[in-house]
Amino acid sequence: MLETLLANYEEAVAVILFGIGFSMLLFHRNLIKKIIGMNIMDTGVFLFLASMGYIAGRRPPILEAGVEGIENYVNPVPAGLVLTGIVVSVSVTAVMLSLTIRLYKRYHTLNIDDIYRLSKKEHEEEDR
Repeated sequence: MLETLLANYEEAVAVILFGIGFSMLLFHRNLIKKIIGMNIMDTGVFLFLASMGYIAGRRPPILEAGVEGIENYVNPVPAGLVLTGIVVSVSVTAVMLSLTIRLYKRYHTLNIDDIYRLSKKEHEEEDR
């Protein structure tokens, strides 16, 4: 089993990163820590995709001296997915941070439970 784990250490690290990020999303009440957890999860997914797309002994898909057989090149699709995922992840992180700033300015806390309690209190006062 140890030999298998050492042979696939990239995948093992990706799963560990995903687990760390997921546990941060579940157990931390601070919004910034939740955003960091989601970014750690993203990193695990990107590492997994990149490690699955790499095949030892193959070259990047750049034609140098004419067309050769497809079996000599690495599949470029996983690398494209990782780059697209990074762009989306940065955009989502920016939106989440901007919403977190707005929530902090309104409720003066980053604790999700306190924000929920304060917003519920505001809605009850508006209903009266």
